[in-house]
Amino acid sequence: MIIREFDEKDFPVVKDIYQQGIDTGNATFQAKAKNWEEWNNSMLINCRLVATLNDEILGWAGLSPISARDVYSGVTEVSVYVAEKAQGKGLGQRLLSQLIVESEKHNVWMLQAGIFPENLGSISLHMKNGFRQLGIREKLGEMKGVWRDVVLLERRSKLVGMSSK
Repeated sequence: MIIREFDEKDFPVVKDIYQQGIDTGNATFQAKAKNWEEWNNSMLINCRLVATLNDEILGWAGLSPISARDVYSGVTEVSVYVAEKAQGKGLGQRLLSQLIVESEKHNVWMLQAGIFPENLGSISLHMKNGFRQLGIREKLGEMKGVWRDVVLLERRSKLVGMSSK
């Protein structure tokens, strides 16, 4: 398995994997995968990764800024999606651990994740990678007529954003 930087030509497969996650009902409030322009504008240019096996893309990870304000330039939201056929094989772990390395190379000091409480696999993955649970945002949004809670997690870098003062 190879983890490499995302290339624009990867987007159709990335979009399909994203839609697979959406279809589970436990990955995001998003109802439909974003088109290229929406997705590209929502993600940081750096810190976009894909996981491949035998040249087949089986997962992706990326970071989205949480704010346009300069003070939050090192704070991002994590996205990790694994194709249905590749789940449970350690791919999410490989993607997230490499995303953490890449984030620190690009001066990101805080990673955030908002995960539905039903998505135990994703919560476990993040916890294994140094995230801590901050709390639960109750009834944060409505999805198909049901108000959904979101578990809020964060990971503070021990390498980046530490003041020497």
